[in-house]
Amino acid sequence: MWTDNETDRDFLNFEGVADTIAEVIVRADGRPVSIGVSGAWGVGKSSMIKLTRTSLEKKQPEHGPKKYVFVEFNAWLYQGYDDARAALLEVVANRLQEEAESRKSGVDKAKEFLARVRWVRLAKLIAVPAAAMALGLPPGGIPGDIANLIDAGASGRFDGADVDEAMRVGEASAAAGSALLKAKEQWSPPKEIQALRDAFEDTLKEVGVTLVVLIDDLDRCMPGTTISTLEAIRLFLFLKQTAFVIAADDAMIKHAVKKHFGGLENDELITNYFDKLVQIPIRVPALGTQEVRAYLMMLFIENSELKPEEQDTLRAAIARQLRESWKGKRVDRSFVGSQDIDLGPALTGRLETAERLAPLMTTAEKIAGNPRLIKRFLNALSIRMSISAAQGVGVDEAVLAKLLLFERMVTPNAYASLTAAVNSDPDGKPSFLDEWERAAAKNEAFNPTEAWDSPFLREWLALPPALADIDLRGALYVGREQAPLITAADRLSSVAADLLNALLDSPAESRAVLNDLAALPPNEVEIMMDRVLARARQEQEWGAPPILEACLALAEVNATQAQTFAGFLLERPGQQVRATIVPRIADLSWAPEVLEHWLQSSEVDSPTKKAIQGRKAK
Repeated sequence: MWTDNETDRDFLNFEGVADTIAEVIVRADGRPVSIGVSGAWGVGKSSMIKLTRTSLEKKQPEHGPKKYVFVEFNAWLYQGYDDARAALLEVVANRLQEEAESRKSGVDKAKEFLARVRWVRLAKLIAVPAAAMALGLPPGGIPGDIANLIDAGASGRFDGADVDEAMRVGEASAAAGSALLKAKEQWSPPKEIQALRDAFEDTLKEVGVTLVVLIDDLDRCMPGTTISTLEAIRLFLFLKQTAFVIAADDAMIKHAVKKHFGGLENDELITNYFDKLVQIPIRVPALGTQEVRAYLMMLFIENSELKPEEQDTLRAAIARQLRESWKGKRVDRSFVGSQDIDLGPALTGRLETAERLAPLMTTAEKIAGNPRLIKRFLNALSIRMSISAAQGVGVDEAVLAKLLLFERMVTPNAYASLTAAVNSDPDGKPSFLDEWERAAAKNEAFNPTEAWDSPFLREWLALPPALADIDLRGALYVGREQAPLITAADRLSSVAADLLNALLDSPAESRAVLNDLAALPPNEVEIMMDRVLARARQEQEWGAPPILEACLALAEVNATQAQTFAGFLLERPGQQVRATIVPRIADLSWAPEVLEHWLQSSEVDSPTKKAIQGRKAK
């Protein structure tokens, strides 16, 4: 398995771009600079941010104190818990104070800046009029809790505990309004903003550093959080000894700006908003077949049994070769095998899979070389291989990879025709593919049915291994969350198959087909419950997921399946059970045993137990 996190190791040939960003900051030599790293979701913006920091760290002075101080800010982490603008200000201020104290230089300036930042945050939290926030305002006549907070803010003693206290007394702020409005006349918000900027710039000068602020995950935020963060950035932009590197999806920024300004439709104005914050736009490079193949191979190498030093050797060799791909040099299995490292049969097989998959994963519309989607594809493949091993189902990894790619990319009709052919064949072979696969492998013309007539499927049919003569029942079995495997031994009638598809596709509408389910013979209802429970096992929380409705519908029409479902619920880990399931099942004849089990379980949470006790009390 591979984590879905950013990395400071270059798997995507991004080091050259990251080095360029770092060089821009170095050459600015203290002059303000802002750089926008743009690209769609999952293309590697976060990794580019990490690589930029790594590159810039290498450019620190060899002797003496560091020139560059970094602040990494992820606005998404604060969404729903804190004001992103205030959070960014305080993160920056705290980092500068830490650096000043470690250098024993500019400490007073850093404290003054932090005090001003906390004062701004206090004003935001207790919602008193901004014009009343004059430093040194006498607290007389103001309710005690608020007066104490104002005094703490004015003296620079306002800290995280005071933030919590401010939130508690915020509702009382209205009572202080009339007193606070008698603030010093010379104070004004523009003056305070300028004083904040001056304090920030003075702190950087006294400490003797260039502050590099790395902003990430803006495209995961709600519009309000996105704009709040950008407004905080704007407050510090174009001040000496600052550099901002902002990673964001252009489309999401435009959406946030449009929402913020009340449905603004002028695309030029929307674009200009972000352009005014970014001096140097850099787009994350798109991945070609070479890069995708190299990325797949490096992921497989990372997850192999090779020693860490051998993995590093191969990664470095692949990265060097990739940087010269424009000269015609290839990163392929042959190149990796030439590095005097014993790869072993398992890794060699995976590298072969990478070589086969790379062209399709580059051109396929729903993947298009997106690194995050590639990684998720490989994780899904890894999970299915694990299921195969755990259940003793012999499945070739190359076959499973080809089927998984097919499943992710094709229309429901194409997938249904493949599973139907496997289900109807005594040996589980989709023999109808034979003529098409032979023609595709030879690059000859052929005429597939309408559901199979697409550029992707023509390429997919040519992808080894050919499937026409392979028993696919095992591969479909380990991937049955996508579609039920119905073998010759438990084949459903066409009516039952249609109803099963309806239950899986639209489980929330299951009660609409109760009469039709009741008319089915018991053996078909049993098969259907087995398939529905296979899907239900993917749920990690048992409150009221849509699949619950399909289970309840089958339980309602067949008493035996009601007990089967009761047994299924008894097997759920107590941590998964939620209170919202209680009213859905409490009145059913088979439910008391389940509810009593949850009531006695130490793993079931208190709200669920209270819901059960409340139903029993009625």
